[in-house]
Amino acid sequence: MNTVLIIVNIAVLLLLMFGLFMMQKKHVSFSKRVFTALGLGIIFGYLIHLIYGTTHEVTTTSIDWFNIVGIGYIKLLQMVVMPLVFISIVGAFTKLKLTKNIGKISFLVIGILLGTTAISAAIGIGSALGFGLDGIQLTQGDAEKARNDQLAERAAGIENMTLPQQIIELVPSNPFQDLTGARATSTIAVVIFAAFIGIAYLGVKRKDPGPAEFFAKIIDTLYSIIMRVVTIILRLTPYGILAIITKVTATSDYEAIVKLGKFVVASYVALIIMFLVHLLFLSLAKLNPFRYVTKGLPTLTFAFTSRTSAGTLPMTIKTQTKDLGVSEGIANFAGSFGLTIGQNGCAGIYPAMLAVMVAPSAGIDPTSLSFIVTLILVVAISSFGVAGVGGGATFAALIVLSVMNLPIAIVGLLISVEPLIDMGRTALNVSGAMTAGVLTSKATGEFDEETYAQPNIVEA
Repeated sequence: MNTVLIIVNIAVLLLLMFGLFMMQKKHVSFSKRVFTALGLGIIFGYLIHLIYGTTHEVTTTSIDWFNIVGIGYIKLLQMVVMPLVFISIVGAFTKLKLTKNIGKISFLVIGILLGTTAISAAIGIGSALGFGLDGIQLTQGDAEKARNDQLAERAAGIENMTLPQQIIELVPSNPFQDLTGARATSTIAVVIFAAFIGIAYLGVKRKDPGPAEFFAKIIDTLYSIIMRVVTIILRLTPYGILAIITKVTATSDYEAIVKLGKFVVASYVALIIMFLVHLLFLSLAKLNPFRYVTKGLPTLTFAFTSRTSAGTLPMTIKTQTKDLGVSEGIANFAGSFGLTIGQNGCAGIYPAMLAVMVAPSAGIDPTSLSFIVTLILVVAISSFGVAGVGGGATFAALIVLSVMNLPIAIVGLLISVEPLIDMGRTALNVSGAMTAGVLTSKATGEFDEETYAQPNIVEA
């Protein structure tokens, strides 16, 4: 009987996917297809949860089959992340217009990312204090105990490293190994390696333009091909979102969410406030924030459902260039750096909130000015090298808590609501990267006002 029910669930998913395909054939806009997939996934997933629960064989086996579409789609995006990061950074140097302002652009992008991370840390601190969050009140079940055992192993290396040693870990010693994503800091290592290649290109260009021009053509060709691959994959976005959100709603532990509801609410209050800060910065730059929201929403929605900043990178870059009027070079810089530096949600708000929650257990007053200032600085500095995939916030929290000499057990106690909060954190990370790209492009005069102002009609 269970087998029949599983087949029925698979058939329903396929039927919904066919409906999305027919919408595409009828030239329904990409945004509408994405949100239709989101709504259908929520309804379908909740029905599965309501009928079978989260641990029933029908649910678990059905989700295994759904993962072929959902996780398969994310893996396709992750497949192009490292090549795209490398080619994007090198390509940024080969674009003649960008090379004139390369120092200013790098400074602005990194400065905005770090600055917004410091602001997000302050907002996280304020939210934790405002809601009176206390880590002592959290209880540890079997799942939390298992999670903490894993974290203890992961934190062992971090706790034994000083902050300078952690920074050294960002430097690539074997770029070919980092291109495989072998380390948690591989993405920033690839960015650094690509930047060296780009700087070398500029030097060759000044002394011997011939080989430099040939190299630039190779990079431009590779970039065009990779972006074409990205376009092909992005056409699968509605189907991927349908499968991913179905899994999330079908397998979420709603009782645990209610139990830790105060922390969930406090987290989303902080995330929403920080997103409003992004919109405020755009308004100060005399840009319509509503236009940013409408054009960036499909990308932010995918980041929300997939929980992977790295997997969202192709959409992050394309949204900036095609919809928001950001030049290609700056979009590549902002998107790539945004994966590893200054993630507002994962590396800013989350570690700051946890530090405030556990500070009293370590005999520290979380309201003291010295603690708050130190925490903000540590969060900003530690935001270098945070992995842009699901779980990056855990890595960031371990670093911050270790540097601040605070207990790390609280990270494992929040495992039940981790997926729910991580969705919002990832969307904020991506918004931070796109905001940095738009503001930098505007400040350097490489911004297309007409593209930003026009209605969003671009298809994936």
